[in-house]
Amino acid sequence: MLYDRLVAGYPPDVAEQYRAAGYWIGQTHTAMLTESAAAHGQAVAIGDGRRNLTYRELLDQSRRLANGLIDELGLRPGDRAVVQFPNVVEYVEVVFALFDAGVLPVFALASHTAGDIADLVARAGAAAYLTVDSFGGTDFRSRAEHLAGVGTTTPAGRPLATVVAELDRADPWAAVRSANAESTGRSGAPSDIAFLQLSGGTTGAPKLIGRTHDDYLYSVRESVRICGLDESSVFGVVLPVSHNFTMSSPGILGALHTGARIVMVPATDARTVLATVAAAGITQLSVVPPLVTAWLDSPEAERYDVSALRVLQVGGAKLAESVARRVPDLFPNATLQQVFGMAEGLVNYTRLDDAVERIVATQGRPISPGDEVRVVDAAGAEVPAGQEGSLQTRGPYTIREYWHGASPESFTPDGFYRTGDRVIRDADGYLVVVGRDKDQINRAGEKIAPTEVEGALLTHPAVRDASVVGVPDDRLGERTVAYVIPTAAAVAAGTLPDGFAVRGFLRAAGLAGFKIPDEVLIVEEFPTTAVGKVSKKDQRVDAAAPESPGPASADPLDTDRLLADLADKLMVDRGALTGDLPLADSGIDSLQLMALLDKWRAAGAGGLDFETVAQSPTIRDLIAAVRRAGAR
Repeated sequence: MLYDRLVAGYPPDVAEQYRAAGYWIGQTHTAMLTESAAAHGQAVAIGDGRRNLTYRELLDQSRRLANGLIDELGLRPGDRAVVQFPNVVEYVEVVFALFDAGVLPVFALASHTAGDIADLVARAGAAAYLTVDSFGGTDFRSRAEHLAGVGTTTPAGRPLATVVAELDRADPWAAVRSANAESTGRSGAPSDIAFLQLSGGTTGAPKLIGRTHDDYLYSVRESVRICGLDESSVFGVVLPVSHNFTMSSPGILGALHTGARIVMVPATDARTVLATVAAAGITQLSVVPPLVTAWLDSPEAERYDVSALRVLQVGGAKLAESVARRVPDLFPNATLQQVFGMAEGLVNYTRLDDAVERIVATQGRPISPGDEVRVVDAAGAEVPAGQEGSLQTRGPYTIREYWHGASPESFTPDGFYRTGDRVIRDADGYLVVVGRDKDQINRAGEKIAPTEVEGALLTHPAVRDASVVGVPDDRLGERTVAYVIPTAAAVAAGTLPDGFAVRGFLRAAGLAGFKIPDEVLIVEEFPTTAVGKVSKKDQRVDAAAPESPGPASADPLDTDRLLADLADKLMVDRGALTGDLPLADSGIDSLQLMALLDKWRAAGAGGLDFETVAQSPTIRDLIAAVRRAGAR
């Protein structure tokens, strides 16, 4: 079988050690699903409210799709295919179809822009782009048509193949799915690269991470054991399904390995999530800290029977101890499990039987006895337990190199991965995350490189200089604040950019929504250090300073007050929010909408649902929907 040079980087003697220890058992993802279908064939594997598939159906449908992709698109073993899907059943179908065909999925996020996708297609040397027609107001089909229309080609000179799943059809893959339900036999060897994940690194373009069948499925199996997942479990998918956390810790792959049932939760607001937990009997959720905070603070918190939930996993960013201690208030039967991991490999969990003080105060310990962890000082010397340092690791599921050898400086000469995290390790091996070595913002679990946002800001004709920082935020973990110095010409002409206009400029420039600053501050100069460098520390302190509260309104749901709430959340002038402005162009994200939704429900709009809010075409439609709900 001919593959491009997709080397995982494990030295042969180390690979043999991992096999001898039983970490790598020689199983592919295709073989894993085949075994689960044999053991749990008639049990429901996954559902999203539109479609349900049993294990047998998932196996058959993915095989038929694999044969169709080969016959119709001419995909070959070792090809790469960028997949961009929301949380729908079709994502799991297409991923296992690609595994069966020996094609490497490249896991884009649904939030990635058209520009992000074009860049990813180019850097991965992709032969195909697979997505849905539309979802949640995003037209994904147009991206596929654009890529095809501009003549995008593969490294072999073939035109880029594009496939769009029609979500409103009984069989969304009818145009390409084959009648042949036999395995293609092309899924490759367990030691082959199975897929490419995206790093959450500090540069603008995420690095590509090649994970083998053997190493990834080992982490899945160990996660299943540690997290208590079994065939009676119901795993709720709230985070983006292609995130490494959602995929493997233990995630959807862990659920499929054990014969559990996967439920795609349609939204992230408290009402939707808690109602789905109650209705579907969800036993395990994997979430990020801002969602936990939002749910705890929501008036919906006591309205649903969520007693089925047994494990609440929180990762992606550090969970504040004060929030961790409140989890039993919302989920009385659930054990909190803190998770600290990375797409490059190492995963740490608090254990379900750990003492409460350890669960709320640490981010866990590694999953494998084969994980080697060291915490070092600036000179590379290991520091004693209890002291802060930089985290380095190697082990049976941590990469030894990025795809095609990118960023070699991320690895030590003896094969340890430099994670970039600052941690404290206690005498028992539990880690407490205290920060990052490099300048990076962790907003609701999404990693943002300030330099990328600063570069985009500097393309604005009225911006002379820009500095972007992350500021602690109770809901987001960190919010993004941009300091902007206008050009002399803009100052002289009185045409200073405002925050709303700058955010709109970044959106039009193609910056992903989660990277657009939550706040833009127009300033005359930046604070500097003693040696003349921009003091981002002082900027963080300034941005974190509390503002004076605005005047209260007698009617919290009158139009002016609702617009003021929106302007406050978007951190723009009230006058910038015209009624005809499309909500999608306002720059508001789902976490901000959730916070407003909770506030408006508490103020009297109790019947308001998240879908109505999120799908309002314009600001005027949103205000009208809130006022109608308040008048009932």
